[in-house]
Amino acid sequence: VFAFIQKISDNKKIKSRNEKIENQKLVLEEKNGEIIASINYAERIQHAILPSDQKRTELLPDSFVLYQPKDIVAGDFFWMEEKNDAIYFAAADCTGHGVPGAMVSVVCNNALNKSLRENNKSIPGELLDDTSRIVTEQFSAEGKEVKDGMDIALCKLQGRKLEYAGANNPLWIIRNKEIIEIKANKQPIGRFDARVPFDTHSFDLELGDLIYIFSDGYADQFGGNKGKKMKTKAFKEIILEICEKSLTVQKRILFERFNEWKGELEQIDDLCILGVKIND
Repeated sequence: VFAFIQKISDNKKIKSRNEKIENQKLVLEEKNGEIIASINYAERIQHAILPSDQKRTELLPDSFVLYQPKDIVAGDFFWMEEKNDAIYFAAADCTGHGVPGAMVSVVCNNALNKSLRENNKSIPGELLDDTSRIVTEQFSAEGKEVKDGMDIALCKLQGRKLEYAGANNPLWIIRNKEIIEIKANKQPIGRFDARVPFDTHSFDLELGDLIYIFSDGYADQFGGNKGKKMKTKAFKEIILEICEKSLTVQKRILFERFNEWKGELEQIDDLCILGVKIND
């Protein structure tokens, strides 16, 4: 009799424990659903600050953007504006990815807009200097030191005159199937102790020249037979291989090659590549 009563008691304990686990599971699923819904809404907000395809094709008729966040939202973003008959465009890589990276990207995007629209900074190097100042001030509010910021390649196109300034991210110009690489200043946008003014590089472009700016997400991806980083050399080889194709085809091939390289491995960072062809 005692053993029978003990068995009933044990069964009740197991049932109670199972019910408690099931309730905890339901609570976790509900919370997870709320978090995913919030991130999905944040994605809509982030996409609202990115240039639309219509705006891109109006400002840069022969261009493409390959944009693939690691997570739902991204620290990478691309930026385009028109002012005084000049087209400004950039590919930016903010600290982190996911929700933290996306929050930094909003601050940095707003700082770019303010520098151009309100502070009337029209020379790329000066625009980056002012953007860096704004970002540093934003992240230094209330005496808190936040080291977040961004790397960026920024271009100004007026006719066939191109001006470029970069924070860690270079500019590639393809001419006659050769890459002309213009290196960036080795400093980020944001807090940096040994800061110097950003350099502005000027170029006279030729018909058919191709411009590429990008974050480091493509070249830094692990993959291949040995699970190693692709690296910049292999990225350049792909660009040179496809540079004579239409930009629509280039975008498709770059996307396919990235996924082939990545294979079953996880994407490690956000991905942003902007390509522009000079046709007039």
